[in-house]
Amino acid sequence: MSRLGQGNWTPPRSYDNTSASLTVDTKNSADAVGPSHDMSFLPRKVVLAILAVLDVALNTGPRPVAAKVLADRNDLPGRHLEPVLQALVHSGVLKGIRGPRGGYELGRERRKITIYDIVRAVGSVDDGNALPKSPTLHKVVLPAVSSAEAAYAEALKQITLEDMVSRAGGLSKGSRPLSAPFTI
Repeated sequence: MSRLGQGNWTPPRSYDNTSASLTVDTKNSADAVGPSHDMSFLPRKVVLAILAVLDVALNTGPRPVAAKVLADRNDLPGRHLEPVLQALVHSGVLKGIRGPRGGYELGRERRKITIYDIVRAVGSVDDGNALPKSPTLHKVVLPAVSSAEAAYAEALKQITLEDMVSRAGGLSKGSRPLSAPFTI
């Protein structure tokens, strides 16, 4: 059973663009889903990727989800979204469909896609910021945080896209509610 079903995870409802943290505003939002959560461990592009994959899962039907529709529906920056979507396609999380009626659909079943898969896929998108060649970084800092990163990765492997779709319920913004599970 995933950790998601244990009630300790709430899907984010808004993203604070000034920092790398997700927040849920329970005082000012009519559709707030729970207490405030800070997930500063995830880079912004990873959070956008998770949102994009969830949107595709919630909104794929007879036609794939167009990148522009996905970006507009979720107020995502299109120029930053395309490399992320391509990385997701390259990793097999999404499947890209070309042509005038093209877009994106899931590359495999929701139960077989984990948050860790998305994190790994988007981690391949180069942000242009290589780590310095500092001996202190490589001999002290990176080894010190490696066990925490491994535990975090294991936790992300326990959360499937199917779990997130179940939690989202009928929350497909600006489109039809999910009426039946989409299976490949």
